[in-house]
Amino acid sequence: MLADMLCGAIGCIGFSWAASPACTELETVMMDWLGKMLELPEAFLAGKAGEGGGVIQGSASEATLVALLAARTKIIRQLQAASPELTQAAIMEKLVAYTSDQAHSSVERAGLIGGIKLKALPSDDNFSMRASALQEALERDKAAGLIPFFVVVTLGTTSCCSFDNLLEVGPICNQEGIWLHIDAAYAGSAFICPEFRYLLNGVEFADSFNFNPHKWLLVNFDCSAMWVKKRTDLTDAFNMDPVYLKHSHQGSGLITDYRHWQIPLGRRFRSLKMWFVFRMYGVKGLQAYIRKHVELSHEFESLVRQDPRFEICTEVILGLVCFRLKGSNQLNETLLQRINSAKKIHLVPCCLRDKFVLRFAVCARTVQSAHVQLAWEHIRDLASSVLRAEKE
Repeated sequence: MLADMLCGAIGCIGFSWAASPACTELETVMMDWLGKMLELPEAFLAGKAGEGGGVIQGSASEATLVALLAARTKIIRQLQAASPELTQAAIMEKLVAYTSDQAHSSVERAGLIGGIKLKALPSDDNFSMRASALQEALERDKAAGLIPFFVVVTLGTTSCCSFDNLLEVGPICNQEGIWLHIDAAYAGSAFICPEFRYLLNGVEFADSFNFNPHKWLLVNFDCSAMWVKKRTDLTDAFNMDPVYLKHSHQGSGLITDYRHWQIPLGRRFRSLKMWFVFRMYGVKGLQAYIRKHVELSHEFESLVRQDPRFEICTEVILGLVCFRLKGSNQLNETLLQRINSAKKIHLVPCCLRDKFVLRFAVCARTVQSAHVQLAWEHIRDLASSVLRAEKE
């Protein structure tokens, strides 16, 4: 909060390096710090002479849209270079993008805003996108004359925190020359822990990667971290240079103008929040915070498993537990309504295939085991009253 106050007090509008060198330089350094915490491949870091780099977007929705627009521009220019007679409109109507049927609605929205056909591929029994589904869709669409150009892989889906199979999907995208974007909005924070880093295996196949430190890394909203392998993929898509935005260091190759990496022109000094949090907690402090939440989610899972009236619906990997009363969807909808009407805790549901499922998310900064125990007792009591009412 102090970092946000300081950002407001400084009042810089960091659209270019010249507008505020400190705003730009700190962001580059913080994104490299965070990238190293995640053990991202060197290609994603700005470093001293890298081609990639990181940028803070407002949200994961924004990052997905930026990646899609950059990929769209890249494929249009490639095709027009090979066949100059092709118009942008002729290419656009044939472009097609893919994601899992478990992806967040913001991915569909990016397709809508970008004017792109987006296809949701069926996920497997673990709610994961697999190579077979993607390969089948690619072959079918290419045979129909369409141009596949963009795939979004989700690591830690909103509904149930499932993980698309990046190690299967990644090589296909690379072979086909398709832009691969990874959306790890929630789960990405956990990858700073060595025991959860395996969930990011295959990131080397991606063109862009994004997660939200404002979700689970103690940075307050808005702060969405996005990395690209080739910064020119973004700057070529968004570069506009009217006279009033030019400055003497432009084109020197020594500085970054983040206005070319995003949709808005202006931007806040958001890297201050990252610097404050990283310096206060350190990597070990942040890892301990993540581990505590995961531990508490497993504690809740074990409590649910001890009650034969309930069932766990998906594997518990991070801080989310998907569970329900054994029985009809209506029964679970009634239970959820009772829980949220009581206003002691708040649960957000999801639908997994044809099942209405309750989601218990451990996410408050100060949460303790006692809170989990109280929440479970509350849920059990309400479940008992719902089941009694159904019998009557």
